Amino acid sequence: MTIANAEFIKALPKAELHLHIEGSLEPELMLSLAEKNGITLPYATLADIEAAYHFDDLQSFLDLYYLGAGVLIDEQDFYDLMWRYMLRCKAENIVHTEMMFDPQTHTDRGVSFATVLNGFCRAMDDAKEQWGQSSYLIMCFLRHLSEEDAIETLQLALPFKNRIKAVGLDSSEVGHPPEKFQRVFKMAADAGFLRVAHAGEEGPAQYIHDAIALLDVQRIDHGVRCVDDEVLVARLAASRMPLTVCPLSNVRLCVYDSMTEHPILDLLSQGVCVTVNSDDPSYFGGYLCENFEALAQALDMTQGQAIDLCRNSFEASFLDTVDKNRFTAMLANG
Repeated sequence: MTIANAEFIKALPKAELHLHIEGSLEPELMLSLAEKNGITLPYATLADIEAAYHFDDLQSFLDLYYLGAGVLIDEQDFYDLMWRYMLRCKAENIVHTEMMFDPQTHTDRGVSFATVLNGFCRAMDDAKEQWGQSSYLIMCFLRHLSEEDAIETLQLALPFKNRIKAVGLDSSEVGHPPEKFQRVFKMAADAGFLRVAHAGEEGPAQYIHDAIALLDVQRIDHGVRCVDDEVLVARLAASRMPLTVCPLSNVRLCVYDSMTEHPILDLLSQGVCVTVNSDDPSYFGGYLCENFEALAQALDMTQGQAIDLCRNSFEASFLDTVDKNRFTAMLANG
C-alpha cells in the first residue's frame, strides 16, 4: 500500500469541519492588530508569542486563545482574520469549510454581534466570488459560561440566521456536561439551526452519549474518547455519526503523548465516520494538510485511507446532497 505523501494530500479535494476561526490567528497578525488597536500584549516579539504556544492542557491553551482574540476590535479585523483562512483553503484545496466562531468572546468585550458577522461574511463572500469557495459558519456557545448567556447569544444570532448554519458547544469540557445546555440546544433546534458539540476530548465517553441523546446533535466534535466504550464505537459506526477529529490538537493538548498513539485510523477501519481537521491551527502547529501529513508520518496512513477520510468529510458536512455528490465526484476523479 502506498503511503500518502504531502503532494498527494494537497491535491485531494477536502472539507474541513472543525476549525475555530479565532484559532487561526497567527502571531504576526496578533501583533499587528494589537498595535493598530492600541492593545498591550504580554509579548513583545513573534518569538515571545511562539514560545507561549506550549500547553499543558486545554485550559492553558484557552487562556492564550482568549487573550489573542482580544486584539479583534472592528469589522476589518474580523475580515482580515477570515480572509487569511480563506486563502489557506484555496492553497490547500479545501473546497468546503464549516468554521466555528465564538461570539461571546467578542460581545463580552463590547464588540457587537453585527461587527463580528459582517467582517466574517464579507470575507467569505469575496472568496466565493473570486474562486468559488464554499463555506458555512457555526456559532458556538462557551460551555464555561452559563446557559442563560448562551440563550442571550442565540437571541442575538436570530437576525443573522441566514448566515449561520449551525450552533455548537466549545471551550472547557471537564465539569460542563452536555446536559447543562439542553434547553438552549432545544431552542436552537426549534429555530432551525443544525447542531454540533465538542464531546469526548478531555471529557469522558459518556459526554458523547449525552451530546447525542440530550442535545440532538448531527455531529460530534473530537469524540476520540469513544475508544473507551466499545458499545459506543459500534453505535457510532452503525449510525455514521461523524466525528470531527483534530490529530495535531490532540497531541498538543496532551490527550495523547504522541501521534503514534492516535486512534483515528483504527476508528476508520471500524466504520466510524471520522474526519481530519485542524481545530486551532495557529496554536497547534498545523493546518489541515499538516494534520494529514502527521498521520502519514506517524501511522503510515495510505493513499486509500486519506481518500476515505476526505470522502467522510463531505459525507459529514452540512452541504445538500447535490453539493456533497459534486465534491465527492471531484475526489473520485482526482
